Amino acid sequence: MVARGGVPLAATLTPGEAHESRQVAPVLTRIRLAPAGRRGRARCRPHTLAADKGYSFPTVRRYLRRRGIRAVIPTRSDQRQHAAFDRATYRARNIIERVVGWLKEERRLATRYEKLAVNFLAMVTLAMIQRCLRVLHSSNRA
Repeated sequence: MVARGGVPLAATLTPGEAHESRQVAPVLTRIRLAPAGRRGRARCRPHTLAADKGYSFPTVRRYLRRRGIRAVIPTRSDQRQHAAFDRATYRARNIIERVVGWLKEERRLATRYEKLAVNFLAMVTLAMIQRCLRVLHSSNRA
């Protein structure tokens, strides 16, 4: 999961044959968003979730609707079209693709040197922290 500014929020690791749409709930339970001001509690869910067609399942849409999260997911060709699809918001999803591409540039992640899943997830977490620090450092300069 990636925030609008290109900051990675959470990641999970699955076996190779597991479908990514089954990870919506575990990833959403792992994130904590800072409050808008200095006051208040951290939010546990985003306002909007943009995802690709791989997440266009009724169970995913139902899960998001129950939690008050607006789904911006295009429908697959074998489903009927949803009228409330926001193309402008969906175009901002390229940030996710860029962050994933940046993570794949990390040689240790791309070649998967770690044999154990827990060690690989630790390397992903370290790469996400490095990305957060880069974003924070570049925004402080401006």
